[in-house]
Amino acid sequence: MSERPQQPDFDREVSNAETREKWRLAENADPATVGVAQLDPGNGYWFEQDKELQVFDRLRAEDPVHFTEDSMFGPYWSLTKFDDVKYVDTHQQLFSSDIMNGGIRLGGRPLQEPPPDMFHLPMFIMQDQPLHDEQRKVVAPMFTPTHLAELGVLIRERAQDILDNLPTDETFNWVREVSVELTGRMLATLFDVPQDDRHLLIHWSDTVERIGDPDYFETPAEGFAEIWKCFEYFNEVWQTRQKGEPGRDLISFLAHGESTKNMAPNEFLGNVLLLIVGGNDTTRNSISAGVQALNQHPDQYDKLRDRPDLIPNMVSEIIRWQSPVAHMCRTAMEDVEIRGKTIKKWDKVAIWYLSGNRDDEHFDRPDELIIDRPNARQHLSFGYGIHRCLGNRLAEMQLRILWEEIMQRFEQVELVGEPKFLNSSFIRGITDLPVRLHPK
Repeated sequence: MSERPQQPDFDREVSNAETREKWRLAENADPATVGVAQLDPGNGYWFEQDKELQVFDRLRAEDPVHFTEDSMFGPYWSLTKFDDVKYVDTHQQLFSSDIMNGGIRLGGRPLQEPPPDMFHLPMFIMQDQPLHDEQRKVVAPMFTPTHLAELGVLIRERAQDILDNLPTDETFNWVREVSVELTGRMLATLFDVPQDDRHLLIHWSDTVERIGDPDYFETPAEGFAEIWKCFEYFNEVWQTRQKGEPGRDLISFLAHGESTKNMAPNEFLGNVLLLIVGGNDTTRNSISAGVQALNQHPDQYDKLRDRPDLIPNMVSEIIRWQSPVAHMCRTAMEDVEIRGKTIKKWDKVAIWYLSGNRDDEHFDRPDELIIDRPNARQHLSFGYGIHRCLGNRLAEMQLRILWEEIMQRFEQVELVGEPKFLNSSFIRGITDLPVRLHPK
């Protein structure tokens, strides 16, 4: 794969500066007083300012099938109730994920006859059947029970090493020293690249989510320049793996899979980024959220100390409570009526996993962390249907093992400052979590 991916033409991009400036006003807005018709749940500033749950409380109560006409992403529907989110996620014939139909992110629009020079990064999560199933199967061997058992041994060794080298007499950022470090090491293993390069993988994962954030990159072009570095790095890995015998890493699977070995450069880059982000964000932000949640619910921390056997169920509850992927998008392929409202063919639909996971018609006291919650595993965070997260068992295993090792070493991981949050309505991320350790 010698050619580079097609790049966007930034000279033709429409500036969203005016809309983004309107979004910034949400920093001082009260979700309880904004008119419900004007609520734009896709506004990343709600999330950065830790106000997003108030937005979804109102939408579930007042307008669970909500239409946003004016947004940075264009018009879109928001579904905020558990049953409605699950319905859309399990009816892929009615609601498409295909990139040519708008994809899985807010902002994408249907393009039945795309211009030949249109920039896009295809990936199997943004494909419908049968191509989705064919490409997903290529990387599925990474997540078999046998391979997961082997990875479990490695995860425990790394968790022990990370925890044993943390400072016990000073404040530090848990996100950087633990959450990022463990997921970075595992990403390098999944791709079979040098451990010294793990921070590159995290950097590219962060770049995907922050490419349009002026606080992170001065221009989108600067962000895309980093993405091309990702392509150049993995293109070299691809060339080597394609010439060798099939290995047991993700790039080898892609290089030798019948439905992936002849991918165009943009599709290769898209799938690599999908696997990087998928392997990083869910686990990383759930690791961070567990510490935050237990500090906010000290009675549950006490329960955990008395009942460490609850850790597997607690892991599911943490993932529900955090909902690290806040939403996915679909495009209606025909007119569909939900709760008396008609979603027209080609309308964009955001299904809010975060909101569905806080629906009190499905979860009792949903805003509380309850580590022995009976139905914790019924959460929406991994999705449902054909797009259910392929690496969900690996994510759960990393959290379970890490918390087993934490509880052996520390009486408490104490939150000693205010968390900071990612400006994104797609990945519900924690960027800073100041903590101090209290060893046993």
